[in-house]
This record gives sequence, C-alpha cells and structure tokens, in this order.
Amino acid sequence: MHHGLPRQAPGSDASTRHLLSLCGPLPERPRVLDLGCGPGRSALLLAAEAGGAGAGGAEVTAVDLHAPFLDELRTAAEAGGLADRVHTVEADMGALTGEDFEDGSFDLVWAEGSAYLLGFDAALARWKRLLAPGGTLVLTECQWTVPEPSAGARAFWDPHCALRTTAGNLAAAQAAGYRVLGVHHLPDSDWAEYYGPLAERVRTRSGAGSPAMAAALAATREELDVRARHGHEYGYTGYVLRPVSAGDGDAWPARPETAADTAAVREVNLAAFETPLEADLVDALRTDGSWLPGLSYVAEAPDGSVAAHALLTRCEVGGAPALALAPVAADPSLQRSGAGSSAVRALLAAARERGESLVLVLGHPEYYPRFGFVPASHFGIRAPFEVPDEAMMALVLDDSVPVPAGTIAYPAPFGV
Repeated sequence: MHHGLPRQAPGSDASTRHLLSLCGPLPERPRVLDLGCGPGRSALLLAAEAGGAGAGGAEVTAVDLHAPFLDELRTAAEAGGLADRVHTVEADMGALTGEDFEDGSFDLVWAEGSAYLLGFDAALARWKRLLAPGGTLVLTECQWTVPEPSAGARAFWDPHCALRTTAGNLAAAQAAGYRVLGVHHLPDSDWAEYYGPLAERVRTRSGAGSPAMAAALAATREELDVRARHGHEYGYTGYVLRPVSAGDGDAWPARPETAADTAAVREVNLAAFETPLEADLVDALRTDGSWLPGLSYVAEAPDGSVAAHALLTRCEVGGAPALALAPVAADPSLQRSGAGSSAVRALLAAARERGESLVLVLGHPEYYPRFGFVPASHFGIRAPFEVPDEAMMALVLDDSVPVPAGTIAYPAPFGV
C-alpha cells in the first residue's frame, strides 16, 4: 500500500528543517540515527543539511524493519550523491544491539512518525542511552489538540494508541529526565503531504482477489474519513529533547528567587527592556494579591549572579484561575544563551508540581511554542485588548482539568 509513497506519516521538509533548527548547534559532522526511517525522506535531508558551519551534512544511520523501504532509500541516496553518508540497517528500532548501537553513539536521534510503534514513554526510555553527551532526541507524536475529544475520534484512536495532549507528553518527557528544547505543532499542510498521495493510491487500487489488500484499503479509507471528520481534534507535534544528564542542564541552574535576589531581579528587568515598565510591574506585583510565593524564578550565571528571571502570577479566564507568565527577562549579554529558557522551564515545572493547570503568555510566537504554548484562541481564550492571534498563547499543564474559555482578567498592576 505504501511502497513508492514519499512519506509514511504526516510531515514535510519544512517541518524537518524547523525541528533541526530547534536542536541548536551540532558537531561539524554529526552522527545521526533515523529510527523507523521508511523510504528516508528525513534521512536524506539530514544527510545533506545537518551539521556545523561548512560541514554540509551528517553521517546518518537509517533503521527500518521493512527492507523495501531501505532499498528505496539507498537508491535515492545514490541518486542524490549521498550514498557515502547514509548507512541503512534492517533492524527493530526497539531492540538495537551490536557495535553500531553502543551507548553514546549518536549526536542526534531522529524519529518522525515512528515512536508510536513503541509508545512515547518506551521510546524516551530506550533511546536515551544512544545519545552522546549533549545529544538530542527529536520525535513526532500524534496527540489530541482539544481538551475533550469527541466519541467519534476516540472510537478510532483509542484501540490504536492512547493519545495524550501536549501537556501530557511534556510531563512524560520531563519525568523521563529530558529537557525540552522545543515543540513544533505540524501544520495541516503536513497531513496533506502524507494523505494526498495515499488517498490517490486508495482511489486507484482494487482489493479484488486479495483479502489482505482489501483489508488494507478499508482501513486506510476509514483513517482518511476520520481525518476529514475529526482532524481538528488531533494532530502531530514534534518534540526536541535533551537528556538532562547528557547535555547542558546545569549550565544555567534555575531556582525560586529569595529576598536577596530582589534588587538583582529588578536590575535584570531594567537591562532587558527599553523602559522601566517591566521592572516596575514586578515590584508592584510583589505587593499584590496575585503574587504566588515560589513562582518567581531566577537562572544563575556561573558566578552565582542572576542571569535571567521569569514570573508567574494569578490571573483568571472566565472566572477560573490561571497563571500569567510575565515578564521574562535575561541579561542582554546572555540573551540566546539558554538562561531565559532555563528559568521558564523550571518555573513551568514548579507550577505543574503545585497543581496549576493553565498558563497564559503574550509574547513572541517564535519563542514560546518551544515550551508547548499554542495560540490561546484554540481554547476560546482571548486577551482584553487587541493583539495578534499568534502572540496570545496558552499552555495546558494538567489536561485532566477542563480548559476555561473567555477573556483574560489580569492582576491590577498590569493596568488592563
């Protein structure tokens, strides 16, 4: 059914490149493991483009159990002049053994659309040992995009695999000992890139005389029909993860602020923004009823000084409690170093641990999605002022709690 098709799951070259960009700097010629590679669309792109400046590509080990897919990949690699960079292995990606798969063998482990075969949690556990110090795991996973999926959507997906939400997968990744470097929600066009050729094949194939083919056609037609009727309820999301023990998890240690940090927090906010408004906002929130002890975090520089600051305070959505993430500030000399991200990740983890369920942020749509934020409008949440839809974002920390809809009510010091 799938032989000769360009993809075996939703995806695109654009999404592969975006996920690669979220990995940060890679070695000059990184060692990449593509698991469940299929015919190798991602493997070929990584072989051609992954790597440090001037390197022009990676050394890719591509693993799949289906030999015909590996044949397609080898043919394509030869045609593209990449045969010396792509090594195919017919093996079970859940039971990798031998000298090719020793602990710490790869700088980048990649799995687009294949982790579900093991299960998200099992994939996180089994593949971690393969990463070299500072290595990165990238995988895409199908998940719910609405808080309460319909019975029709569940009737299809529950027997296949138990989908989670972004919040559930982020929690699983953190519990498995990973730092989340980025999150990318695949656009609908990535589904079209997969389903378009597949639908055309179903249209032109006949199952006459072959019970197996007839069953495959029926199953594929059902899948396409479910997507047409319930596609707004689920989607694929890419996760870029790094084991805390294998990467730079201690480069910017984050912790709750103390009274001794107050002056330094103000200085960081004054330095990070063009006006004193954000620094004054933090000071005003400290004396407001919306202040939540333990939800103001700082990231420390190597000398122990405050490198970055992130704050959560109480707000409401339609009368239900939520958290507002603002401001987030980093010393200008340390911006793009990961200090601010370290403070935000630790702060969100602390909020999750204390039972909070929803965080809202007004910020850069290219920055906050790495933490799992999506447009708040997906949940019927809106700002009390005019703002670009993609800039007002929400993160669900606990998907067992219904997400409220309505207008955000900020604390009085925000002045809105």
